[in-house]
Amino acid sequence: MLFHPPKNPVELKVLHLNEAQKQRREDLMEATQGKAALKQFKKVMAKKAKKALKSKNKKKDADNKSQVFVLDFDGDIKATAVKHLREEISTLISTANKGDEVIVRLESGGGLVHGYGLAAAQLARLKDADLKLTVCVDKVAASGGYMMACVADNIIAAPFAIIGSIGVVSQLPNFHKWLKNHDVDYEMFTAGDYKRTVTVFGENDAEDRAKYQEELEQTHELFKHFVNTYRPALEVAKVATGEHWYGEDALKLNLIDSLQTSDSYILERMENSDVYALHSRQKPTLAEKLGLAQAAEATLSMAVDKLPDALARFDLNSRLNILK
Repeated sequence: MLFHPPKNPVELKVLHLNEAQKQRREDLMEATQGKAALKQFKKVMAKKAKKALKSKNKKKDADNKSQVFVLDFDGDIKATAVKHLREEISTLISTANKGDEVIVRLESGGGLVHGYGLAAAQLARLKDADLKLTVCVDKVAASGGYMMACVADNIIAAPFAIIGSIGVVSQLPNFHKWLKNHDVDYEMFTAGDYKRTVTVFGENDAEDRAKYQEELEQTHELFKHFVNTYRPALEVAKVATGEHWYGEDALKLNLIDSLQTSDSYILERMENSDVYALHSRQKPTLAEKLGLAQAAEATLSMAVDKLPDALARFDLNSRLNILK
C-alpha cells in the first residue's frame, strides 16, 4: 500500500483504451476487408490527423481535452478489493487534473459494514479532489455495493442490473443447547454491560436480543443517512426497506441516473477524450511463481499456525453486521 508498504509490493498497469480499440478495429478490418482496405483506411486517418495538427485551435482544443480513467471494483463480502482501489485512487489524485472523470465499473452484492464503509470513503476522496465520479453497474450494486455507488455524481446501470437493498442483516448459529446436551459448560467474562450481547456458544436471553436489534437499527440509520447525504433527491424512507430493484425500476425511484451498459458509456467517452484503464495487482510471491503446489503448501502451513487465533475470533466475527 502507499502509506503502509506490504511485504509484496503492488504494481500498476495502465491501458490506453483508445489505442487498444483502434488496434482491434484495424485487426478486424484487415481480416474482413483485406490489407489493401486497411492501408487505404490508414491513409485517410493520417490525412485527418495531419489536418487537425494544422488547425488554429489545435492547442486550445488539446488544453481543454479531458482525460477519463476507468477503475474496476469486484466486491466480495469483506470488500477486499479496496486494498487495490485505494492505491489506484491515490495515484489518480496525485496525477489527474481537476475536472477529469473517473469511471468505476462496480459489481458487488454487499458485505461487512466497515469494509464497504471504507470503500465508499475511498470513492469520496475522488470528489474531494474535484474529479468527476461515474459509477457503472452492469450486474449488481446492492447493499454495500449501493453504498459505494451512491457517492458518485452519476450512476449508470444496465436495464436488468440489481440495485438498492438499503438494509442491514446479521445472523449467527447458536450451539448452547448442543453444548448443554453434551455436558459442556461455556463461560464468558466481560467488563461493561454490553461488551457482549448475543453469542454463538452462550445462552441468549430477550435482553441480549433486544440490545442487538437496537445495534442493527442504529447501523441501518447510519446507512440511510449516508445515502441521503449523497443523493438528497432520493426518497430514502421509500427505498430503505432492504428490497432491491432492477435497473428500469431503480431509475423510476431515482436510485440511479440513467440506463446504459458500461461498454456503451465508455465508447461514448472515447469519442472526445483519452480513456485509460488502471489495474493494480500484488506482485506474486516466490511460492506463487514456483507453482500452485508450493503456494498451497505455504497456505496450509499458515492456516495451521493461525488456527488458534481464528477460533478465538470466531465468536466476534460471527456477530459482524452485513449491509444487505
